[in-house]
Amino acid sequence: MMRVYVEGIGLFGPGLDGWAQSVPVLAGATAYNPAPANVPASSLLPGAERRRAPQTVKLALAAGTEAFAASGRNPAATATVFTSSGGDGQTIHDILTALAAPPRELSPTRFHNSVHNAAAGYWSIATGATLASTSLCAHDDSFAAGLLEAMAQVASTGDAVALIAYDVPYPAPLFAVRPVGAVFGVALVLCMQATATSFARIELTLTPGVAKPTNAAPGLEELRQSTPAARCLPLLEVLAKAASKEITLSYFGDMGLRLNVTPCPPI
Repeated sequence: MMRVYVEGIGLFGPGLDGWAQSVPVLAGATAYNPAPANVPASSLLPGAERRRAPQTVKLALAAGTEAFAASGRNPAATATVFTSSGGDGQTIHDILTALAAPPRELSPTRFHNSVHNAAAGYWSIATGATLASTSLCAHDDSFAAGLLEAMAQVASTGDAVALIAYDVPYPAPLFAVRPVGAVFGVALVLCMQATATSFARIELTLTPGVAKPTNAAPGLEELRQSTPAARCLPLLEVLAKAASKEITLSYFGDMGLRLNVTPCPPI
């Protein structure tokens, strides 16, 4: 069993414009309206990098920035874990389109945006971060894999770690073989001990055997099922309600992550 404390959350998705604005929806106090995601532009990047940044990077930076603002930590001095089920599908589409037609002229910007750790690279430029950064992909269970990795790093080092998970829909024809439902990004700043800004404790146990994942509320369940990064929604709902509850995230089909979530007052 591993234990961490949550200091800050960032969230952007359809009808979810930031964590603070999303808490009433996630807590069930306000009806969910799945309007298109409104991802704010980041002022952290220099102009040239800001123009080159794809949607995945803008999404990751927006979620990460909000989470760190809430936590009060310095992103330059915090390790990160980035996780996405497939990275930047639009860039891959553009590269394949360029390679399928003469002349085969591939943009260097497209190429460096195609790597899976592109968001981590832009984050380091934006924040000046120099500590370790891990970029993961685990198909539909990418959020669970990222959470497990981030909590393991907190447990092994004792230092805070930020988890940033994001997904965006693929364009056609890739969408036909890998449908991702919506633009969705979430960030959690996690630490070993309770601090002045921590507000919840998560205890994680990796359990063998097929695990039935916890569903989101009826209005949000379609988003949870259609978008891998949104598999975090049951966890976010518990955090928004400041409730004590045990939930389960599926992990590679034959395992599960059992999360025991408990609110905690700031110290």
